Amino acid sequence: MPIMKTPEGRIAYEQTGPADAPLLVLVHGMGDTAATFRLLTPRLAAAGYRVATMDVRGYGASSSGWPDYATASVGADLLGLIRHLNGDAPATVIAHSIGCSSAVWAAAEAPRAVSALVLIGTFSGEAPIRTWMKAASRLVGRSAALWALFVRSSYPTAKPADFGHYLAGLRKSLRRPGRLAPLRAQIEISLSGVQNRYAEVTQPALVIMGTRDADFADPAADAALSAAKLAGPARVHLVEGAGHYPHAEMPAETAEAVLSQLRHATPAQA
Repeated sequence: MPIMKTPEGRIAYEQTGPADAPLLVLVHGMGDTAATFRLLTPRLAAAGYRVATMDVRGYGASSSGWPDYATASVGADLLGLIRHLNGDAPATVIAHSIGCSSAVWAAAEAPRAVSALVLIGTFSGEAPIRTWMKAASRLVGRSAALWALFVRSSYPTAKPADFGHYLAGLRKSLRRPGRLAPLRAQIEISLSGVQNRYAEVTQPALVIMGTRDADFADPAADAALSAAKLAGPARVHLVEGAGHYPHAEMPAETAEAVLSQLRHATPAQA
């Protein structure tokens, strides 16, 4: 994988699609790698977009041993990658779970660098975290095997044909020295209550939520709250029956929702 060097470490990424097409940068959530977008990326590239997927600091092929895994730090890596790949031109950012907080931070921090947002499974910050959920979250961060069990449970309706292979790769990645550190750090960040900079984001945005996302007591209501907090035009798309990973559980519907948004924000080149 190509590498972007930063003063603190190395960010690995992959690109696909036409070299002169509008750029989309995809940011995964905690305990994951860019492979989570493996079923979404080819659909976006086939529609005429240049798609870059990054391994967030500490995960996958990116280097380990970062000083922190704060949402702002990941957001700064994201902005660095946009500039690395696109110069002064902006990109659309598609993010998942806690990666959405970094995408929102980047859009607020450097509005000229981010033209639009797609937020998959983002958190409004309004719902209180129950005590048992805090304990369970810290438990699954203790090992790659426990985290893999949690991920498996987050696909309530369907699992991709390659799910076993994907999950085995995820376990292998997290078992490497130092690779549980970002997961544990991001769990604590999430449990402490991430303060998303929604009110500073004026770019158009799409919030995608699975209707069976167990991370939320009421997924549809939380998605609507997140969209309402954004200062710019925002809409919600609910993926019926999907859990916390609609882009992998139901990639065709998720891709169509994303492409519908992109046709208005960043028309692909013919």
